[in-house]
Amino acid sequence: MIKEVKKRVKELLDSGKITGFLGLRDMNGHVGPHLFCDGGDLEALVLGDRERPGDSRYPLNKQLIHLARSYPEDTFGVLVRGCDERGLKTLSTWNQLHPDKVVPVGIACPQELAEACECLRPYPDEFVCGEKVEGCPYDSVAQLDGIDLAARFDHWMREFEKCIKCYGCRDICPMCFCKECSLESNELIRTGDIPPEMPLFHLTRAVHMAGRCIDCGLCNEACPADIPLRTLYKKVADIIDEEFHYRPGYVADQKSPLNILSQPGVE
Repeated sequence: MIKEVKKRVKELLDSGKITGFLGLRDMNGHVGPHLFCDGGDLEALVLGDRERPGDSRYPLNKQLIHLARSYPEDTFGVLVRGCDERGLKTLSTWNQLHPDKVVPVGIACPQELAEACECLRPYPDEFVCGEKVEGCPYDSVAQLDGIDLAARFDHWMREFEKCIKCYGCRDICPMCFCKECSLESNELIRTGDIPPEMPLFHLTRAVHMAGRCIDCGLCNEACPADIPLRTLYKKVADIIDEEFHYRPGYVADQKSPLNILSQPGVE
């Protein structure tokens, strides 16, 4: 399967259509991001620990933003799954990436990963390898919606109390692109002070993710306390969809209803 990806990336590099390709590389038994600038280096390119999409996941779009800011005139290729592609589309509407400067190389996620993520669309619009599988419903959200409001409140308070305030969910999120994070503002918490008590952190971040979360689930994987953050953000996404008929990244060039600063006619 990876042969098709390497072939496509080599074509892009050799033709000069991209300056480099942001993908994954296995170094000393650890998979991490790597910028491939020469077709001859692609032997080290991997899709995951066992050469399958999803075995090792990394917020490549977050690294792509840094590349784009440093080299605004260059065009880069990037390895994307369904959620990564949704991220590219959403980042474009927030003016973080220029779509003409990004060339996605898509891979479809396997069925077991789609089910584990409860992903509605576990594949990009166009992909060079993998097999298109059906999306999965949000069972985790439905289970919580099935209990009464007081029990739901108690559930989330118990989950938030487990938080050790490591900021791992924010740091790994490909949609956290603010140059200055309001969660670190002196008005909220001053350097050296004890961080604010829960649930302020998670409720503030959930509001910020409204209309931006692309359901990649990396926050869940990064959380050392196993807080089901993905379920929280899925619920927020459902509310935005119900109220505004919008899910981030499913339609190219469609802006979030909360992205008002870049809407025409808004002062």
